[in-house]
Amino acid sequence: MIWQLSAPLIILGVSLYAVLRGEDIFGGFIEGAKDGLRVLYRIVPTLVTLLAAITMLRESRALDAFAELCRPLFALIGIPAECAPLLIIRPFSGSGALAMGIELMAEHGVDSQIGRTVAVMLGSTETTFYAVSVICGAAGVTKTRYIIPAALTADFAGYITAAAAVRWL
Repeated sequence: MIWQLSAPLIILGVSLYAVLRGEDIFGGFIEGAKDGLRVLYRIVPTLVTLLAAITMLRESRALDAFAELCRPLFALIGIPAECAPLLIIRPFSGSGALAMGIELMAEHGVDSQIGRTVAVMLGSTETTFYAVSVICGAAGVTKTRYIIPAALTADFAGYITAAAAVRWL
């Protein structure tokens, strides 16, 4: 019961403290909302571009061609080739990757090696370009020299580890 009241009690306590100090609560809220809109204004063009690129990749069937091209490499490192489109979409879009994961699980079954691999990959990797664009856009960082390669390397390690964990367990 007390946990359900914790958020309203914190808000009430902070508001009461601000009133006792003579602070303008509504003005502070409005300034915070303005700052949020400024951040949104900076990141929306990047997000729209990412969503358009993802849609074009999916609709052009380029992901299917990529899966066939990478099948021998994926066989060597233990990743099912059917997961190849997920490896491309996941760094760009979490919802796109989730939709692709649902499609793969519906096609191959949730308890299949592919279904389990997809589930672990979705949970162990990040939407790299989305996260970098939002964080760097909000912070005003324009040079992402080492951020993208490091993050994509971490994603690739997550993919390999996910496939290995599913095989071993």
